[in-house]
Amino acid sequence: MKILVCDPIAQEGIDYLKKYAEVDVKLKQKPEELLAIVGDYDALVVRSETKIPAAAIEKGRRLQVIGRAGSGVDNIDVAAATQRGIVVVNAPTGNTIAAAEHSLAMMLALARHIPQACSKLRSGVWDRSSYMGTELRNKTLGVVGLGNVGSEVARRAQGFQMRIVGYDPFISPEYARNLGVEPLPLEELVKVSDFITFHLPLNDSTRGMIGEKQIATMKPSVRLINCARGGLIDETALSQAVKEGKIAGAAVDVFTKEPATDNPLLDCDRIIVTPHLGASTAEAQVSVAIDVAEQIVMVLEG
Repeated sequence: MKILVCDPIAQEGIDYLKKYAEVDVKLKQKPEELLAIVGDYDALVVRSETKIPAAAIEKGRRLQVIGRAGSGVDNIDVAAATQRGIVVVNAPTGNTIAAAEHSLAMMLALARHIPQACSKLRSGVWDRSSYMGTELRNKTLGVVGLGNVGSEVARRAQGFQMRIVGYDPFISPEYARNLGVEPLPLEELVKVSDFITFHLPLNDSTRGMIGEKQIATMKPSVRLINCARGGLIDETALSQAVKEGKIAGAAVDVFTKEPATDNPLLDCDRIIVTPHLGASTAEAQVSVAIDVAEQIVMVLEG
């Protein structure tokens, strides 16, 4: 058996795979390079950087399994893999706490203007008056998506004494209420929330779910946090709304196109941006690497 690791994963995951198969680690491959070698492997391991399109799956004549060391699989053509009988696995819970904590960190940074104040002070300017913040206590937090990460965000936000409302068409109202979350339709949630955090996969039903129309109904004081997937929010509409003062700010960890070096969200000081760091903790990386490695071995061993 031969396994190709296309993106960086924790060494613990690679060591686990090496007990059962020959493992090659080849990072930052161009699409044409991957197409040239994919036919030699029984399994692929990716994170979010490498795309596995139908063309690569077609060339992968030996492929039995594709593993994503993380929660989403939107960088893998799952339909093409399924058609070929190739199993697609992922590690949906390994980075749950890391993503939840990063979302809360972004919310706090937004509320208190931490990155902007830090940058100003480092430039040699002592400026307190420009960075009046807002407390989280008694504010309404809208959680869009109450799966693994969204649920953990909701649990932790209760410690800030926030009112928490949530939208998720796939969970029951009883589950939400047991979590301390008041279920609301999306159109109502965006109207009443002071902070809105997104925790959904990217698919045909969620792509562009927040655009100019939805933003127009929000409070001028609202702040948006997206540590889930780029593409959930119309980036141009969000940037324009913050620049024009229609909403107070945003914090974004994920982008429609990554690496995001030319993006409208990078042009506004009131939008906090990080380079897809939601799962970037040492603990999460070990967890997702081992989770996906175990699943790949299970498939290869039948």
